[in-house]
Amino acid sequence: MPDFILAIDQGTTSTRSMVFDAALRPVATAQQEIPQIYPAPGLVEHDPEVIWSTVLATMRAAVEQAGIKAGDVAALGITNQRETAVIWERATGRPIHNAIVWQDRRTAEACARLARDGHEPTLSARTGLLLDPYFSATKIAWMLDHVAGAREAANAGRLAFGTVDSFLLWRLTGGKVHATDATNAARTLLMDIHRGDWDGELCELFAIPMSLLPQVRDCAGDFGITEVLGTPIRIRGAAGDQQAATVGQGCFAPGMAKSTYGTGCFALLNTGATPVASRNRLLTTIAYQLGGRRTYALEGAIFVAGAAVQWLRPMLTRLRSRPIWRNRFIWYLHLLDWARRGGMPTRAVRCSGSPANRELPRLHARRWKRLATRRMICLRRCARIGLPRRAIPCCGLTAEWRRAMWRCSSLPTFSERRSIGPR
Repeated sequence: MPDFILAIDQGTTSTRSMVFDAALRPVATAQQEIPQIYPAPGLVEHDPEVIWSTVLATMRAAVEQAGIKAGDVAALGITNQRETAVIWERATGRPIHNAIVWQDRRTAEACARLARDGHEPTLSARTGLLLDPYFSATKIAWMLDHVAGAREAANAGRLAFGTVDSFLLWRLTGGKVHATDATNAARTLLMDIHRGDWDGELCELFAIPMSLLPQVRDCAGDFGITEVLGTPIRIRGAAGDQQAATVGQGCFAPGMAKSTYGTGCFALLNTGATPVASRNRLLTTIAYQLGGRRTYALEGAIFVAGAAVQWLRPMLTRLRSRPIWRNRFIWYLHLLDWARRGGMPTRAVRCSGSPANRELPRLHARRWKRLATRRMICLRRCARIGLPRRAIPCCGLTAEWRRAMWRCSSLPTFSERRSIGPR
């Protein structure tokens, strides 16, 4: 009798597959990094075909490392980077454009225009979110408007949209399932989190045909059957990565929270069966949905944490191979200063010419400045420039989140669980 579970964790910087036994003990893990595509400052993309190939490769490698056969796997589950938007052809499954990643800022002006027109209060009331390029809706609209023939094909019902979980479900089932779960749907700016379904008026606001959208299902449910490993395996669960971490940390009671440190830093507080509107510009979102019943959460986010380390890694390699660089440059992370101020770093320092001077998306909750970015700057060593006292890890900002979440939720208790790991 099959008694193993295969979990797919498709993150922003890597894809990982894990095999668990009947006691939920990890048996095997396989992981591959995802190349990041930066067409211009503030733009971040992934190749959906690379995402798919890493999922297939890690699934096969994990099963092989576990020393089992595909027929020994009872069920498969998916967790994924949220908000990242993919549009593909229904007939062929071929993406019409690179996936636009959640960190991407290309639609900042479109969001600002909608905010100026007074749409943000209605959007926040229905979705729990804010008007920001972080979420999927403006990414979808951008692709429909900038890929030749895309809008006409979407209106004719020839295209499908999904976050990464939905794209993987389509590929895993051979195009038989076009679905997503409530936690991923809640991150699109198109779902009414109170009703638990797509909102026609919001779709009209963003000029997105509802035929493009996947069916919304529970986090634990029937998502079809895959035969990509040669044997039918049931797909029984899906959830956005931060919500999956909330469940994984056992935050099932109101007042329990998790904070995780991966590509970014994210904190979620379980607020129970009633959505709580934040007075501090935190997000109101769905923590999980089981049996048609939704549990809600408050969320705070820092976009860059482990991503900064990944960005810095090639330069550290150069330092080891070229001693002169060690004498010319210093690095420091000013993330907490940037987070607190929502402005430029305390010291204005000229960049010394490092080729790795790429803009990084800024911290969001609670500032949410659509056009703001930060640079991790390669600095020339200088006697009058030292490391600021407040150059500490960005995870320290979660103290501010905790205070804001506790004030907003009015819950009598607050219990936090943390995890640190690569994404």
